[in-house]
This record gives sequence, C-alpha cells and structure tokens, in this order.
Amino acid sequence: MSDYIDYGNSDFRSVINSNFVDKSGLLAFLNNNLDTENKFVCISRPRRFGKSVAAKMAYAYYDRSCDSSKLFNGLEITKNPHYKTHLNKYPTIYIDWNRFASIPKNEIVTKAQKCFLADLKESYPFLQEQESFANALAEINKKTGDRFILIIDEWDMLVRDVEQDIQDEYVNFLRAMFKSNNANKIFLLVYMTGILPIIKIKTQSALNNFREYSIVLPGKTSKYYGFTEDEVKKLCAENDMDFALMKHAYDGYIIGDQKSMFNPNSVMQAIDFRTYDSFWSKTASFMAIETYLHTDADNVRSKIIGMMNGESATVRVSSFRNDMKNIDNCDDVLTLLVHLGYLSYNPENQSVTIPNTEVSVEFENAVSVAGWGELSKSVGASLRLLDDTINLRKDRIARAFDDYHFEASSLLEFNDENSMRCAIVLAYYAAKPFYKIFHELPTGKGFADMVFIPLHNSSRPAIVVEFKYDKSADSAIDQIHRKEYPALKGFSKQIILCGINYNKSTSKHEVEMEVIEGE
Repeated sequence: MSDYIDYGNSDFRSVINSNFVDKSGLLAFLNNNLDTENKFVCISRPRRFGKSVAAKMAYAYYDRSCDSSKLFNGLEITKNPHYKTHLNKYPTIYIDWNRFASIPKNEIVTKAQKCFLADLKESYPFLQEQESFANALAEINKKTGDRFILIIDEWDMLVRDVEQDIQDEYVNFLRAMFKSNNANKIFLLVYMTGILPIIKIKTQSALNNFREYSIVLPGKTSKYYGFTEDEVKKLCAENDMDFALMKHAYDGYIIGDQKSMFNPNSVMQAIDFRTYDSFWSKTASFMAIETYLHTDADNVRSKIIGMMNGESATVRVSSFRNDMKNIDNCDDVLTLLVHLGYLSYNPENQSVTIPNTEVSVEFENAVSVAGWGELSKSVGASLRLLDDTINLRKDRIARAFDDYHFEASSLLEFNDENSMRCAIVLAYYAAKPFYKIFHELPTGKGFADMVFIPLHNSSRPAIVVEFKYDKSADSAIDQIHRKEYPALKGFSKQIILCGINYNKSTSKHEVEMEVIEGE
C-alpha cells in the first residue's frame, strides 16, 4: 500500500468516527477552482484550527483508489450538483510534512523526494529513475495523460524557523513543481495548508501563481476553519455543555465575514474533559513567542499591555514577509501573533485584540519570562486583590492600588488619570476566568467604569467599580446610586459596589464599599 498516492480514505474514516463537525462545503469551493487559473490554492490558519482534518477530507473525496460515498452520506457537499462529478476520480497525492519532523531539517527535502518517487514507482512501474519529484510527475503526465490533485499539509514547516539555505532548498523544490511550464498540465488542483501564508521574496510571493486565503484575508474560506457560533451551540446542546462558558473561554476570533469563531481543538477538548480549561499551551508553548516580545520592545510592550487591559491595538499587516526569522518591528510581531492564533485581527478597523480567556493565560505566561517584572508581579497579585474585593477588605485594596498605580506608571507613559485606569484593569486581570468584564458599560442612567458579571452558574457576586481622580471614594459610591448602576442586580444574588479615589496630593488611594442584595 502506498504512503502518499492512492492510499485510500482510512484517515478520514477515523475523523468521521469522532465528533465530526461538517465542513464539507469546503469541497465545493475546491471543486470550483479545479482545472481553472485558480487551481493553486494555499490556506493558512493557526495550529489546531482544522487544517489537517480538512486535508484528510479532501484526500478521501478525490482519491481514485477508494469509494468514499458512505463517508460523505448526509454531509453538506452531497447537496452540491457537482458532488459526484469529482468523487474518487483522480490520482491524488497527500504530503504531510510533519511526517518528516524527526529527520534533520537539512536532509528533509532530499529524503522526502526519495519517498515520493518510490511511491510513484509503485503506481507507475514504467517510471524511469528520477531524482526530481517534479520531473517524475511530468514524465507520468506525458506518458499517461494523468493529471494530479496534490494536497500538502503543513506546507510551511520548512520556512517557519530554519536556516536560510534550508529554506531556499525547500522553496526551490516547490517552485520546480509549481512554477514550471508543465505545472498547468500536471495538476488539476494543488491545495496547501499551513500556519503562515507563502513566504515573500523581497515584496513578491515565492509562489505567486497561488491564490492565498489567510486568517487576515480569508475570502470564501472563512467559515471552514474554526467553529462558528452556531456549530458550538449545537455541540454544547448535544454534549450538555454550557455555551456561555465555552464562548468566554474559546471565542473571540474574527475571520473574514465570520465575527465569532472558536478554536476548534479547545472546544473539542473541553467537551472531552468536561472542563473549560486552557488547552492552548498543550498545542504551542508560550516560549514560541517569547523571543518576539523583545523586537521593537517598547512598542510591543505598550500594545500588549493595552490588549491585556482589554483594549485593541492598530496594526499594519501588509509589510509582514510571512517569515518567522525576519521580524523587524512591532507591526511584524503583532501580525505574526495573528497568524499563530495569539491575537484576533479585525479587518474593519485594522486592529488586533487578545481573543479570549484561554489565550490571555498564555500572555500571562509569556510576559512572565520576557523580563517584564513589573507586569508579571501585577498579574500575580491580582488573585489576592480579587479575593480582597469579594471580602470587602478596603484597606488592603487601597494599599494594593497604591502599588498598581506606581507599576502602571512605570510600564507606560500615561498621564496620572489614564495611569490609574490602567492600574485598575491590571489589578483585576485575574478576574477574567470568572467574570465577563465590561468597560464603560451602559447601565441605568449612565456608564459604569467597570462591571464584573459572574459567568453562568457561578456563585460569585457581581462587582461594580467606579473610580474618581482627586475627588473622594464616597462620591464614587454616590454616583453608582445616582446613576442607578444597581440595575445590574438581576445578574447576581449579590452586588459589591467599590468606589476608588486617587488623591493626587498624597499619591494614595481610598476605597469605600457597599453590598447590595440581588434577586
């Protein structure tokens, strides 16, 4: 049995036998590109966003050596009028570069080609001795007229973080196949997936005949990688999981016209383990991004701290060279983090945010080893402050804010009032796993500075924080009552009102608190 060509649909059968979410509409998109000028397709998304599942599905659909009709029974693609036209009709090659991960990187291209050629020889015994995979495909096409579908998973494994000579050898291997005069004759469709878009040489794509669909510019592929809100609602209903908690932990990605996309791997693990834990670190260590936090360090630190505070940061994504070695400025760092899944990109205002609680935890880990001692200390003390707030320990809260205000001022060049706001958000950073946090929330007759609404089924109290600058903590509590912020009491059995004032002359904080019983 072959390893790369004509090896059947067993991989996709395993997927179907799992908790499969139907993404077969992608096949209609690929069929529309088959044997057209847009036959070369590259789709890039972060780790664990369903790329490999989609590649296995495509292989099972096109591979001529098997009958996959039963596997696709009832799936969306069967409603397409061209479904049977392409079902199991073509010689199909599947290359997963992760299969070669244990080989020294400078040997991968040479050894991989030998494996591919041996497989082709089994299917086409007449094939002459060849050293080039591209030449072998051209010979087969010339003698038989066979035209191939080629599926490449993790296409960018040999460009992400390797020496330049290895990268060059690999790019030349790809260019020999896809930039040759025979490429249009040989291939009906080339479908590549990876984390990064195709690397740029100077300002041009190294494979500029490919149509690229990235997480930044996904086009018609936006709903096929990641789970939509409706898909997660259905999974939660089928598996007796709390959708609100799932959304809080794993939602937050904007992908094209899909404004609410979930990390699929994390959703499935949450279902499997019956908990809304952080599974991100099990797929990619925060150490993978720690190096980049030191590039253009002042700008990167400023924007990441802002995003940890719940803000967004503007970014210019067009200058990124799709390369993890040539990272020159803050825009490059933030764009890379988008492609890696650590940030969500909003194309409408060209901004980025930290998408959800799960990824927030990874940023805590990352900054703790990035030399940002002040921020690391602030995040570490946050749990104690949250406990002090719930237990109405006013003096301890005031002392904590004295420290937070100083640290926020040392981290960023804010004026005093903005520095105080930054301090408060940093101080309550640890509340994110337990609360939905709102800034300037419309409620009653005004806008509450910060509101903490406990997640569904939580016994924690709601918290309303109002802060004043050089006035009094009593006036903050008075404003909460005057503006009728306690209209929030439908969210919790108990609401804690916390008024905080910064005294400019003493550089100290004062705190007043009340408790209101909810409904």
